[in-house]
Order: sequence, then structure tokens, then C-alpha cells
Amino acid sequence: MSDVTFSVPTMAELAAKGESPEVLFWVGCAGSFDDRYKRVTKSFVKILHAVNIKFAVLGTEETCTGDPARRAGNEFLFQMQAMNNIQVLNGYGIKKVVTACPHCFNTIKNEYPELGGSYEVVHHSTFLQNLISEGKIKLKEGGSFKGRKITYHDSCYLGRANNVYEAPRAVLEALDADLVEMKRCRTTGLCCGAGGGQMFKEPEKGNKDINVARTEEALSTGAATIAVACPFCMTMMSDGVKNKEREADVQVKDLAELIAEAQGLS
Repeated sequence: MSDVTFSVPTMAELAAKGESPEVLFWVGCAGSFDDRYKRVTKSFVKILHAVNIKFAVLGTEETCTGDPARRAGNEFLFQMQAMNNIQVLNGYGIKKVVTACPHCFNTIKNEYPELGGSYEVVHHSTFLQNLISEGKIKLKEGGSFKGRKITYHDSCYLGRANNVYEAPRAVLEALDADLVEMKRCRTTGLCCGAGGGQMFKEPEKGNKDINVARTEEALSTGAATIAVACPFCMTMMSDGVKNKEREADVQVKDLAELIAEAQGLS
């Protein structure tokens, strides 16, 4: 299955045929350009194909949502990027957007409406949970993840900003894995250290980098897999695992990768 290549239609291609998708998959900058997160994009696309969801991407018409610009204080650049995206989305009459990035999710869902862009925006953790609960994704009990210890790191923009705590955990529990929580989780979860524009600058001086402290909390659970649902968290937690020289026995994986693996799609 891993050798199968799928066509990913663009909105322009569908519009030319007079068709429209069920959902627009907003890939995001990391999902498009970061080598590690491209694997998440591919896993999610394989899942969408497997459950026969009619979707499309914007392709070269998609640009950054403007989240990093706004967090870093460049409001002018944010509004330019946002208005450009809203013009494209509205031009295609987009109603529903799904994305694997909590930063894109938060920005399009909560900040685009004031600029004229109102859509139903769903994070891929909730989307996957719905597919599982509807029986479209079927996972066997006692599958490849049975008894494997997995801990989940809450993304700030998914959790505290948008109150999405249970969907990612429901996805992991469907794997029949042993979900072990860190002491700081859900509303008291600790940031990976990349939010608020920190992803693109060196951290301020201190006793320890936040991502290393958070990785230590994850490793203390004894989990062999650290599950994430955000490209920033993926980078920071992966770097933390490297810092602790635990790459040989601990993996950082996105929810979509885990579901694709459980289904034999990866």
C-alpha cells in the first residue's frame, strides 16, 4: 500500500470541471515544505482516499495564514496574508476546511471571520475522531498498537486556545494502545516552546529549554511513542528526544501517521 501514489486534486482543477469537494484540506507551510511534516500530509491524504472523502487542496494558491507574522507583532503582514487567503477561499465558495496544523486551525477559525472569511474549520484530530466514531475508519482490537505505551502532548492552540482535548485522546484510544498521561496535561499542559513566534528565534537564556523540559516529562511516562497533533510540537519534541539521545527507542509521531500505520496505509 505504501507504494501507491494518489492524485491530489486542486481547487482550480475541480472548479474547471464544475465540481466542489466535501472539504478543503489546508496543508499549511510545514505540511508543504518541512520534510518531516510532509509525511504527516501524505498519511492524512492516504486516509482521506481510503475512506472516499472528496477533498481538494489549494496548491500554489495557498499561502501562509499569517499566524507567525501576527504572533511576532507584524499586524500589517498578517492582514495582507489573511486577506489574500480569504479572497481565494471565498472565490471558490469554500465552506469546510480541515487542517493538521493547530496554528492554521486557530487563525482561520477564530481570526479570519473579522476580515470577511467565515468557514467551518476542523482540526484533523477531530476529523479523524469523527471518521472513527462513524465507522468509516475501522481499527482492529489487538492490532499493532495493543499494549504499546503512548503519551500525548497537548498543543497550546488546540487545547487551551480551542478546548480540543478529548478528540486526540479518543483517536489514540481507538488504537487499543496504553495511553499514559504526563502530569501536566490538558488545561495544565506545558507548551513545547515554539508558540507565539518562538519557533523562528533562539530561546531566551535560562536554565533549560522548554522543549527539553517537556520531553523529559514525556520520557518519564515510559512511553515509546510521543503523539503530537501539530507541526511545531513535532519539531520541538523531536529535537528534545535527540537532545536526550533517545531516538533509538522513542518515536514522535502525528495522529494521522499512527492511524495510517494501524490501517496498513503507511
